[in-house]
Amino acid sequence: MPTMRQIDCGELSLRCALEGPEPGTAPLAIMVHGFPESWYSWRHQLGPVAEAGFTACAIDVRGYGGSDKPEPIEAYAMERIVGDLVGLKQALSPDQPAVLIGHDWGAPIVWNSTLTHPQHFSAVAAMSVPFAGVPDRPFTQVYEEHFTSQGRFFYQHYFQEPGVAEAEAEADPRDWVGRMMYSISGDVPPGDYWEKPLGSTFLEGLPDPVETPWLTSADLDFYEAEFKQSGFRGPLNRYRNHQRDFEWLQGWKGKRIEQAALFIGGMRDPATFLFGATMDPVGLTKMFAPQVEGHILKGCGHWTQQEKPEQVNAILIDWLKRL
Repeated sequence: MPTMRQIDCGELSLRCALEGPEPGTAPLAIMVHGFPESWYSWRHQLGPVAEAGFTACAIDVRGYGGSDKPEPIEAYAMERIVGDLVGLKQALSPDQPAVLIGHDWGAPIVWNSTLTHPQHFSAVAAMSVPFAGVPDRPFTQVYEEHFTSQGRFFYQHYFQEPGVAEAEAEADPRDWVGRMMYSISGDVPPGDYWEKPLGSTFLEGLPDPVETPWLTSADLDFYEAEFKQSGFRGPLNRYRNHQRDFEWLQGWKGKRIEQAALFIGGMRDPATFLFGATMDPVGLTKMFAPQVEGHILKGCGHWTQQEKPEQVNAILIDWLKRL
């Protein structure tokens, strides 16, 4: 079982689940979860990564769980969250660079941390979301072109108005998280659950979850308890910073990730294929992170390391041991 610790990262404190050698005595591997998740999303990876000789550290991202939860929207800009990882690395491994591992929102966080702070992060593994380099325009413009302007619902547009998604999610966190997770997993029967008109709510049309080995009642108990105490404002604020993130990243235009990199996606994960924008997520990533090794898992939906822990661990540990 991991040891839970509060770590001062400079601007704020993060709750971290630690397993393996004491920090400072072995290479550090920091795991960064996505939305709407927790350090717990890495429960199947902490032990194996520790056994591979790393200090395994899975965080609650700011706004989640036991980590600090600043109020302002701009507190959740990519630049600030990347700063948390730099501060965490400095606190736990001041003399040696760390390896970053991320999933969902955690993937762009670790990609961009590695791009912007190569002195602190020696390698990067990302799951679900490939790396498409420094953006040419804010993501708000992308989804407005392909979804909103055509009268189609897109979840990130729905998340923009503060309070709207919070009210829906906080009314019943267990139902909200369960239905969201199940609806984009590899276990849901095929269907156009997300093809709905602009003005729909998030949950409208989503199927009721069926208990699966990777999403049990006990897992939902954990997520429910976490979100009942933390709420959803911090997690949703991450989506309200596309313009700030775009402007900040322009400082690295034309730069690539030159460190060792790993990408693991799911054949049934819409995010792996950038919602239809690419058919070759590994090839796309290779353009901007030339050292990347890529794996696309059959039958896997969005929750990569939770849905397919054995496959993910085999790939991840093999890669870590070769660094």
